[in-house]
Amino acid sequence: MSRLEMTHLDKSFGALKVTDDVSLTIEPGEIHAIIGPNGAGKTTLVAQLSGQLAPDSGRITLDGRDITRATMPERVHLGLARSFQITQVLPSFTVLENVALSVQAREGSSFRFFAPVAGETALNTAALKALAEAGLDERADLPASALSHGEHRRLELAMALATDPRTLLLDEPLAGVGGEDADAFITRLMGMKGRFTMLLIEHDMDAVFRLADRVSVLVYGRIIATGTPEEIRSDPQVRAAYLGEEEEAEA
Repeated sequence: MSRLEMTHLDKSFGALKVTDDVSLTIEPGEIHAIIGPNGAGKTTLVAQLSGQLAPDSGRITLDGRDITRATMPERVHLGLARSFQITQVLPSFTVLENVALSVQAREGSSFRFFAPVAGETALNTAALKALAEAGLDERADLPASALSHGEHRRLELAMALATDPRTLLLDEPLAGVGGEDADAFITRLMGMKGRFTMLLIEHDMDAVFRLADRVSVLVYGRIIATGTPEEIRSDPQVRAAYLGEEEEAEA
C-alpha cells in the first residue's frame, strides 16, 4: 500500500482547463472515489497520475517520491497500476496470455510474442494468481474474445493485478456492467480493501457508496468537496452540482 499525493496539479488543452489546482492525498489502504459529471476531467486526472499525460504544473508523489515526470513503465515498477475506461485486451490471445503479458511488462521482458507465453512456468504462475483474484482462473484457456463484457472488465483488473501493484487506478471499472456481474465485481473489490490503495473513478453511485472510504467531487476540473460517502451524499453543493442530476436520471 502506498500514499499517493497530488499537489496543485494543472492541465489545459488550449484554452480549456481540465485540471484546475487539484490537491489531494490518497491514504495507504483506502478506496478513494472521484465522481463528477461527464467532462469534469476525471480520466484526464488519472492519465496524469499514471504517466500517460504530463501535468502543466504541480507535483505527484508516491510514498514521498516525486513521480511527476516518471514514465508509465517507471510508475509500474514503483507499484502503480491502471485499469482503463475502455478495455485494453488482445482478443485473439487467451485470457492467460493477456495476463502473462502484463507480468512480462512488470519484469521488463523483451515481449517475444512468438515464443509461446504458455510455456513460461513463472509467468503462468503469476498470471494464474492474478486471474484467481479476479475470479477468472477457470476461463484461463479461452480466447479473450469469448468473454462477456463483465468478464472483460475482470480480465483488465487481473492484468493490473499481475503487475504486483501497491496502488490501483481504476477508471470506470463497472462501465457497461450491470446486475449480477456488477455485484460480483464490487464484491471482488471489497475483498481487496486494505490490501491496496485504490483510486476509483466511477459513475455507478451504488458502487461508490458501497466501496469508498472517502469521495472527492470533481466539477470543471476542480475538486469542490471531499469527505465520507455520507458527508458527500448530504452536501448541498454536491447535490446541486452533480448528485441531484444523477438521482433524477436513475429515477
